[in-house]
Amino acid sequence: MAKAADIGSKRLITLAPDAWLQWVTQRPEVVAKEILGSEFHWISRETDVLVKAYSATHGDFLVLNELQLRYTTQIPLRMRAYTALAQERYRLPTYPVLVNILPPPSTLTIVNSYEQEFLGLRAIQDYRVINLWEIDAEIVFQQPLPSLLPFVPILRGGGEVSVVQRALQALRADAQLNELESLLAFFASFVLDTPLVQQMMRWDMAVLRESPWYHEIEQRGIQEGARRQLIRVLEQRFGEISHEVEVRLEGKNVEQLEILMDSAIAVNSSEEFVQILST
Repeated sequence: MAKAADIGSKRLITLAPDAWLQWVTQRPEVVAKEILGSEFHWISRETDVLVKAYSATHGDFLVLNELQLRYTTQIPLRMRAYTALAQERYRLPTYPVLVNILPPPSTLTIVNSYEQEFLGLRAIQDYRVINLWEIDAEIVFQQPLPSLLPFVPILRGGGEVSVVQRALQALRADAQLNELESLLAFFASFVLDTPLVQQMMRWDMAVLRESPWYHEIEQRGIQEGARRQLIRVLEQRFGEISHEVEVRLEGKNVEQLEILMDSAIAVNSSEEFVQILST
């Protein structure tokens, strides 16, 4: 059985690290020197890849890659924390990049910086945002960007059967890439009928279950179902709820949503629920 790293972020980026860095930094002279450890004491995540890069203009620097299945309100703070930890550990300037794989709910606005002011002091961290659904699928074949081949179905213009087949042919033509066929099938299932995807390519659930994205989608599905159920209860009891409440519910885990569901049933007004949500 393949390990999670085999079809995770690190595996994808190491397929063609120079091409990846040149794409995310938009600087053709950048080259990869080393894939570094992204474990900082108590923090370790499978979606983060830290690369030591070099350019003649800027010398050595770090590129922090965060591949996020779906954007959440916690991401800006995470990008700030990971950037600071990486820079402290390796003593190099750090270029953070957030790659969002799937679009977030319409209630969320994606931002490209973390900002906080407290007692007159400010904390700011900018980072580059790349939304895959805004990227033209043709770029993957033209540049080329083999790291993005499994994501072709969810790129702009990539949901056509003919385009997915091109990605499949590219994966099968390279011994290093053909192990990613199951991941391509996984993302193809978001835009094509599952029977068609299964007919076109291998669908290895044993491999997919080892992918960090599969587990995240599974967990997010449960979380989103609990959130929607809570919103329905609130609307049935108190009418339409505010956009602010919907946004604040986005960051809650399943356990927190279950507790809030009990509160939604017990309170006498939407204002009372908002007060509980604020605590």
